Amino acid sequence: MSLAEGPCYTIINSQDSDPYNEMQLKQDLEKGDTAVKIETLKKVIQLLLNGERLPGLLMTIMRFVLPLQNHTIKKLLLIYWEIVPKTSPDGKLLQEMILVCDAYRKDLQHPNEFLRGSTLRFLCKLKEPELLEPLMPAIRACLEHRHSYVRRNAVLAIFTIYKNFEWLVPDGPELIANFLDTQQDMSCKRNAFLMLLHADQERALNYLASCLDQVNNFGDILQLVIVELIYKVCHANPTERSRFIRCIYNLLNSSSNAVRYEAAGTLITLSTAPTAIKAAASCYIELIIKESDNNVKLIVLDRLIAMKENENMERVMQDLVMDILRVLAAPDIEVRRKTLNLAMDLVSSRNIEELVLVLKKEVAKTHNIEHEDTGKYRQLLVRTLHTCCIKFPDVAATVIPVLVEFLSDTNELAATDVLIFIREAIQKFDHLRPLIIEKLIESFPAMKSVKVHRAALWILGEYTASPKDILQVFDVVSETLGEVPIVEAEQKKLLGEQTEEEQKKNVTGSVPSNKVTSDGTYATQSAFSVAPTPLKEQRPPLRQYFMDGDFFVGATLAATLTKLVLRYIDLEPNEQKHNRLCTSAMLTMSSILHLGKSGFPTKPITNDDIDRIFLCLKTLSERTPGIVEIFKDTCREALATMLSAQNEEETQALREKQKVAAKVQADDPIVFAQLTSGRNDQLGENVFESSLNQALAGTKGTALSDVASPTSKLNKVTQLTGFSDPVYSEAYVHVNQYDIVLDVLIVNQTSDTLQNCTLELATLGDLKLVERPHPVVLAPHDFCNIKANVKVSSTENGIIFGNIVYDAGNMSNCVVLNTIHIDIMDYILPATCNDSEFRRMWQEFEWENKVAVNTTLTDLHEYLKHLLHSTNMKCLTPEKALSGQYNPNAPVIGHIRIRAKSQGMALSLGDKINLTQKGPQNKIISAM
Repeated sequence: MSLAEGPCYTIINSQDSDPYNEMQLKQDLEKGDTAVKIETLKKVIQLLLNGERLPGLLMTIMRFVLPLQNHTIKKLLLIYWEIVPKTSPDGKLLQEMILVCDAYRKDLQHPNEFLRGSTLRFLCKLKEPELLEPLMPAIRACLEHRHSYVRRNAVLAIFTIYKNFEWLVPDGPELIANFLDTQQDMSCKRNAFLMLLHADQERALNYLASCLDQVNNFGDILQLVIVELIYKVCHANPTERSRFIRCIYNLLNSSSNAVRYEAAGTLITLSTAPTAIKAAASCYIELIIKESDNNVKLIVLDRLIAMKENENMERVMQDLVMDILRVLAAPDIEVRRKTLNLAMDLVSSRNIEELVLVLKKEVAKTHNIEHEDTGKYRQLLVRTLHTCCIKFPDVAATVIPVLVEFLSDTNELAATDVLIFIREAIQKFDHLRPLIIEKLIESFPAMKSVKVHRAALWILGEYTASPKDILQVFDVVSETLGEVPIVEAEQKKLLGEQTEEEQKKNVTGSVPSNKVTSDGTYATQSAFSVAPTPLKEQRPPLRQYFMDGDFFVGATLAATLTKLVLRYIDLEPNEQKHNRLCTSAMLTMSSILHLGKSGFPTKPITNDDIDRIFLCLKTLSERTPGIVEIFKDTCREALATMLSAQNEEETQALREKQKVAAKVQADDPIVFAQLTSGRNDQLGENVFESSLNQALAGTKGTALSDVASPTSKLNKVTQLTGFSDPVYSEAYVHVNQYDIVLDVLIVNQTSDTLQNCTLELATLGDLKLVERPHPVVLAPHDFCNIKANVKVSSTENGIIFGNIVYDAGNMSNCVVLNTIHIDIMDYILPATCNDSEFRRMWQEFEWENKVAVNTTLTDLHEYLKHLLHSTNMKCLTPEKALSGQYNPNAPVIGHIRIRAKSQGMALSLGDKINLTQKGPQNKIISAM
């Protein structure tokens, strides 16, 4: 019998491998009490599983154990009959097994329903028709038993026997069809219908057609089988769709979520009608809202996203945007992110206003909720509203006041995203500039982050256009900067000098207060007799930044004031006002320079900031036309160029995504399913086949070619021993995110039986062996497959090593295995992130590795392509930014800096880059 046709044994782990005495076993089985017989029978089963034959115990068990009525013994005997050798060396059935048939028959007629049912389950595993034939009348009789457990197992037994030995039960489909008509129990009906589905689809269809109106009242296990039948029939014969599609519609209202999910998936593969798409999408949305498991929510959301990829379905789903937004009630950030992305892809001018209203409500909800993901969710909402305004400019006026509130938020990420949006909106929508400037000036004093203040200053300096607004900006800057000159004000504070206002506060605060003593009398205490409590000094925000040593915002402030003064001079004819504003700005700048060199701040001002502020002072005093032109116009033009480049990139990416080539050309080669590993990603595919492949492949990131194509699988096979070793071994290494599965093939190349053949493994690095493989017995020239699971705690290189230990004769032998190297490239996939996320990660990741460039390539672009190809990464820098001149005759030199979360990851990637640099470095034509 080949390995594929072997029976599926029930494996029982044996902890000890003590030597056994066959005579002692016989004696225990003959004369022992029930408890001893149970223990002995367990030991016999373990010995059989370890490869012992024990032919002398067969008759003993028949005579002394088989007649017993103990239920534990009955269960153990079923396992024993399953694994005991039933044939002689020439392949004929042992004569003794005929005697066992009578015991089977008695158990099938036993009054205890559990014994009957378990015996019927056992018969499903028998592969000997000679043993099954005498039992057929008893198996048929079990179909009429009063208990459903017996009846449903009888159906399974008949199904298995019909599948393997059709001649034993030639009328099986007819028998089960009649049984199905009379049954009320759902588990029995499900098993019977399942048999008809595989054995006689016509009868299954006839039964389904006769009870279409009652399908909603069936149990979920039967409904799932009905969905599978309808799918298979309609996929094979599309003319049957009209007959059963109403049934699928009805199953969308099933009480079982599993049935509704399968029915919705089947409906969109059978029909592309708008009503069908809408019904399926609505069903998916309801499932996401009602299901509490986040994994289920994400899976169903993926189905909705897959539907959206189809143009016909996308049009229908646009009307369901508001229903999709109900999913935002889920607390999981990943569910919310996918929901918002899906809603933005589907939104249209018809429902954009409703979408914005919902998002505004979501923004309001986040104000009073403190959760670890609240900040990230607010950032998501900001980005979504940003996208809404850019796609539909009409709603920008209602969105901007809501978003500006985020500028005073403690969450710097959300505030930064708001400013990125405002910067783009103020450049693109001229009519909104007065509103944005007004809101920015209002919220400027309440901002809490230096990055937010810096970006807001740049926007105010670039787009404040009226004299009134310019003066307002100067006022708000003066308010957030405090008294100027700054150094003199700080010296006064240091010496304890106070303004009149502060003195008044102190006088009013020193009024004696009455206190009541323990005996009830009053005691007076003056504030002057109490030691003063040091209060943390409160400074205006901009001044606080300077005192903390952050003078970059000072350079930004100087540039902003310069732009505002130059614009004010063009707008205001009064020269006296020009001079007053100009001197005010110059005083502020010189005050910042003086403070930076005074020693008051924690860190002194940098030379770059000094140069920038000096340039602004010089520009205001000399007003050279070329420099003035740069301040007034060139900065804005640079922003416009950057935004247009970003817009072009996004449009290009969208255009490439929407490119749909013809599925089949006239000169395309014929595709044989057995020889190909790919598949067309369509919603009309065979979902059962693809889901099976998906389960085998592991995750979505794993290409299905790893499962379907034998060549790609062979690429991951590692030879562990030599061909001349007594035991040959090789392993297939399958990396699935944080799990590594080793499928190890072990071949006995000797003429001896190898006892206790054990695969011993150990790991190096952040790898952990989950469980040790169990020992096996290998017959001469036999082979077996052993699977070992390894958990990964960090994405870096690791090593798995070990040996194979076995007993042959009286000798213990050992074969050392080659090491298996787990490559970091198995974990790396190309991905994207925006500039702010990249900078944040660059700051947070503390481990850095600096790798020297060692290459013969002279073209910098070719070297970059080679690096991306060898490390499986993606270049985030735009193509235009990489353009430039270099020496075409000299090889590329320099360093590659790697930042990673862990030291091992940084070192492993550095080793990988060094390894690829040592190998041949040819020009890569299509690496990008």
